[in-house]
Amino acid sequence: MTNALLTETLAAAKAENRAALISYLPAGFPSIEGAAQAVQAVIDGGADIVEIGLPHSDPVLDGPTIQTADDIALRAGIRTKDVLATVREVTAANPTVPVLVMTYWNPVDRYGQARFAADLAAAGGAGCILPDLPVEESAEWLEAAAAHGLATVFVVAPSSQDHRLAQITAKGTGFVYAAAVMGVTGTRAQVGSMAEDLVARTRATTDLPVCVGLGVSNAEQAAEVAAFADGVIVGSAFVQRILDALSEEAALASVRELAAELAQGVRKR
Repeated sequence: MTNALLTETLAAAKAENRAALISYLPAGFPSIEGAAQAVQAVIDGGADIVEIGLPHSDPVLDGPTIQTADDIALRAGIRTKDVLATVREVTAANPTVPVLVMTYWNPVDRYGQARFAADLAAAGGAGCILPDLPVEESAEWLEAAAAHGLATVFVVAPSSQDHRLAQITAKGTGFVYAAAVMGVTGTRAQVGSMAEDLVARTRATTDLPVCVGLGVSNAEQAAEVAAFADGVIVGSAFVQRILDALSEEAALASVRELAAELAQGVRKR
């Protein structure tokens, strides 16, 4: 599984005149063994692309919901090898679904850039989302990722100036992650009004698909974002469903149901 599958999946959604549904769940949550089942549930519900988070002790982009999930995973003893094992289990069961790892830079750097790229590719991963890796310092990683056919997805924000957007998108592959709001992850009553403008400004710099994350939690918001973006990224809403469930079985049913609702939403352009 490589960046090519990611590109094909986004193109297929576009050919259907809809946005792709991209789900996020951290590895090790709700348990190290149960993480792949949770990811499978959102795929069964209709997610086109999956992000598996690498739990981090200082997740500066993430709000309280994902911080709680990361803390559960870290206290359970999650390690990078477990994250890669989750990627391997998900890709083996779903060979047509692109699976990316979303991670802060420090764990990759400590693991070894070339080693991480090689092991992620061997696990079937399609790429990496790296929100805190400056493009000016990304050359070694980009070379390693390209050697293994991995996409490198950078994050842009409403505060990004046009010249900066051009610098970032020139280095990225796969798609561009557009943060809908200034702040951290978490469900919101309304999707940020700055997202559409950010997508338009980003598209002016690149032919890469532009996918929007931060804040989407229901089908109506998914449809709103799908009207102007190539992909709708949902994370905290899935995590919250699992946190609220009274059992792991109920959690799986709940995230599967939410994924199905969101999948309908991205088809309501």
